[in-house]
Amino acid sequence: MSVSLAIFPFGVAFGVAASEAGLTLWQASGFSVLVFAGSAQLAAVDVVGDGGLAVSAIAAGLLLNLRALAFGLAMAPALRGPWWKRALWSQFVIDETTAVATAQADPRWRRYGFLLTGVLLFVSWNVGTVVGAAALSSSGDLVTDLGIDAVIPAAFLALLWPRLVRSDQRRIAAVGALVALALAPVAPPGVPILAAAGAVVVAGRNGAGPGPAATPPPGDAGAPTESPPEAT
Repeated sequence: MSVSLAIFPFGVAFGVAASEAGLTLWQASGFSVLVFAGSAQLAAVDVVGDGGLAVSAIAAGLLLNLRALAFGLAMAPALRGPWWKRALWSQFVIDETTAVATAQADPRWRRYGFLLTGVLLFVSWNVGTVVGAAALSSSGDLVTDLGIDAVIPAAFLALLWPRLVRSDQRRIAAVGALVALALAPVAPPGVPILAAAGAVVVAGRNGAGPGPAATPPPGDAGAPTESPPEAT
C-alpha cells in the first residue's frame, strides 16, 4: 500500500507529460492501462513530445522493459497455473511487484505480495494518469517544482536498501550504480539499465559469496520449513 501511494504522484507526472506531448486523455489512459510500465511510458512520451517517430518511442520503451525478462524468470516458480492466468499476471511484472514478492521466502506469500502490490499499483497509476492528464495538463513546471519527478528513484531506493544487508551485496549494487551513472548522459534510454544489470551479474559471479547471513532461495534444501512469514 505504501508503494502504491508513493507511485501515485508519478502517475500524475506521466499524465501531465502525456498531455504536453499531444496525447488526449483517452490515449494517455489507454497507454497506462495497456502498457503499465512507468519509466518506459515516460521515455516513449518524451520521444513523441520531441517530435520523434512512433517506432523510436516503441524502441525506447522496449529497451527499458527488457529487464522484465529477468523479473519474469524470478517470479515464474511462484506463479504457476494455466497459460491464460499467467498471461494476465504478467501485466503486473514490474520493479515494485517483483521487489515486494521476492522479499517473501514462501511461494504462497510471494504470490500474494506480487498480486496485491500489482492490483494496488495498477489502480494508483491509472488514477494518477487521469488526474494528471485531465486536471493538471496545463500545469507547466508543476511536476519539477514539486519534485514529483524524484518520486520513482526514491521509491526504487527504498525497495532496494533493505536488501543490501551484506558488504558484498552493497559492493555489487555500487558497481551497477556507477555503470548506470556513467552511461546515463550519453547512452539511449534503457541502455544504462541493461549495462548496469550486466555489470551486476558479472560482479556477483566474480566477487559474491553466499556469506553467513545469506538466505536460501525458496525450494532449496536449506529453506525454512516452518510456518510462512507474514507478508511484508
